[in-house]
Amino acid sequence: MSSFALVASPKARAAARFAGLTLVATLALAAGQAQAQQPDLIVKFDQSQLLRLPRPAAEIIIGNPAVADIAIQSGNLLVVTGKSFGITNIIALDAERQVIQDQRVMVRRDETSVVNVYMAANRQTYNCAPQCNPSIMPGDDKNFFNSTKSLAEAKMSFNEKAADAGAAGGAQQ
Repeated sequence: MSSFALVASPKARAAARFAGLTLVATLALAAGQAQAQQPDLIVKFDQSQLLRLPRPAAEIIIGNPAVADIAIQSGNLLVVTGKSFGITNIIALDAERQVIQDQRVMVRRDETSVVNVYMAANRQTYNCAPQCNPSIMPGDDKNFFNSTKSLAEAKMSFNEKAADAGAAGGAQQ
């Protein structure tokens, strides 16, 4: 019977140990990422998406509430609204504070029927479905943004007053 022994220098053994530890750490990290990786929830700016959880949530945590907002429709149905461009996450916890889902959310611009008009470095955004109307977006020219915002607020105020007058008139009959 023959025996075989491999004798390595202390430096070679240390290098082999380091390589082995690096390989184990890399495999563990890849396995953890594979488990945790799920597709991003893509939400368009100023629009909403539904997110169904596998079981009811008792608490919802939003990483950055300036990027996305959440409304709970039922224990396991959430409405995610894109408030600003960017990336955040939503963590849903059950009653025992166990993580149900940690969902990454990306808020993007809806490019459908959007036209940008550039005058030098100043941008104006229009929604052209079916005709072009001003539509404010972060990054638009400041004067255009403020003017369009002011007109939109005036229109909303007019509509609210008309609705209130209609409701008051209907109640008197």
